[in-house]
Amino acid sequence: MKFKLKIWKQRDAHSRGSFVTYDLDGVAPEMSFIEMLTYLNETLIGKGDEPVTFEHDCHEGICGSCGMYINGYPHGPVKGLTTCLLSMRYFKDGETIVIEPWRAKPFPVIKDLMVDRTSFDKIQQAGGFISISVGAAPEANAIPVRKHSSDLAFDASVCIGCGACVAACKNASAMLFVSAKISQYALLPQGRPEGKDRVRAMIAEMDKQGFGSCSNTGACEAQCPKQIKLFNIARLNREYFKAY
Repeated sequence: MKFKLKIWKQRDAHSRGSFVTYDLDGVAPEMSFIEMLTYLNETLIGKGDEPVTFEHDCHEGICGSCGMYINGYPHGPVKGLTTCLLSMRYFKDGETIVIEPWRAKPFPVIKDLMVDRTSFDKIQQAGGFISISVGAAPEANAIPVRKHSSDLAFDASVCIGCGACVAACKNASAMLFVSAKISQYALLPQGRPEGKDRVRAMIAEMDKQGFGSCSNTGACEAQCPKQIKLFNIARLNREYFKAY
């Protein structure tokens, strides 16, 4: 397969960037998008050119580091997939693919397609934990939890913090990410003792980091690779109101 790749190149957060076009041939349909970019870099290095900087790690869709805009979609046009799991068979031979970094003030560009998502770490550090002594694994039935609540908590906990929700939102809001982290604790008895302090601290840190407000357009849910649901934001709002 052959592709024309229009890739955003930017030296750092303080430099002006621009698109650079690369023609790449010999791409196998079974390659992942990250493997295709690695192949591109091997080709560039072989010619003595500068490679494209991007981030990746697990290649299993659980670390969130591979995020990038692909043809206008965070992580690409296929719903429910991260960039590292996106196969090149989803693209047509000869297609032009436009690749950009996340576009949000709280996610400054480190270089090219790699952005700094430290702001998410700071939000989690502000309150995304419980301070009880865990000790040995407790008996599973020691604290009864309704199955519906445990299922919802698990669904929220699969958020990988990739930032696709922020990138998709016209306001660069982090509400879907924060609501997932709040929900996974608010739905379980272990998270309730610190619930009020948690939601106040995480919302305050989110605002401090410069994320925008939520206007419920739903773009975050539509582009989330783990399909975190929008109703988590309603739960976050309820928890926040109860905290005051």
